[in-house]
Amino acid sequence: MQGLPDGFFDADAVTLARTLIGAELFFAGAGGRIVETEAYRADDPASHSFRGMTPRNRAMFGPVGCAYVYRSYGMHWCLNVVCHAVEPGSAVLVRALEPLEGLDAMATRRGTSDPRLLCSGPGRLTQALGIDGGQDGLALDKPPFALRPASGPVEVSAGPRIGISKAVDMPWRFGLAGSRFLSRPMRAVSS
Repeated sequence: MQGLPDGFFDADAVTLARTLIGAELFFAGAGGRIVETEAYRADDPASHSFRGMTPRNRAMFGPVGCAYVYRSYGMHWCLNVVCHAVEPGSAVLVRALEPLEGLDAMATRRGTSDPRLLCSGPGRLTQALGIDGGQDGLALDKPPFALRPASGPVEVSAGPRIGISKAVDMPWRFGLAGSRFLSRPMRAVSS
């Protein structure tokens, strides 16, 4: 499998969010193709890093290419890719995967064998892969993680982010066009 090119993570969050569509992400042998992401920059009021470093968001200010894993609403873990060494505090939320490997383990963790429901949403994704706060700060290109670039060109759609209350109109949600594994259908951005 092809490795990541040098400087892969040292991109701004919006660029990396687009670039991650079609890439493959695995954790301890389970995973698949990334089909949905959202970008969060340090100067973005919806970003956890907007008000500076805290114990919770410390990983966002760490080395690029590491995981920022946090608990959302006290119930679900969410996985982010830390990026852009020039603008610390930027990250990309991995919202959905198309499951490719480790489907039996994912189905057991999720309590469903429907591939569409395994990783279609940030909380479902981390539950299916077995990711929790113990992986916060780990490198995403080293075991137990593996991240491979897209094997070829992909068609990416964009729309406003979802599940947030600030900067809701930023078109920084990206999806693999036509994928049935998105967490929600993509709302078109008006020009």
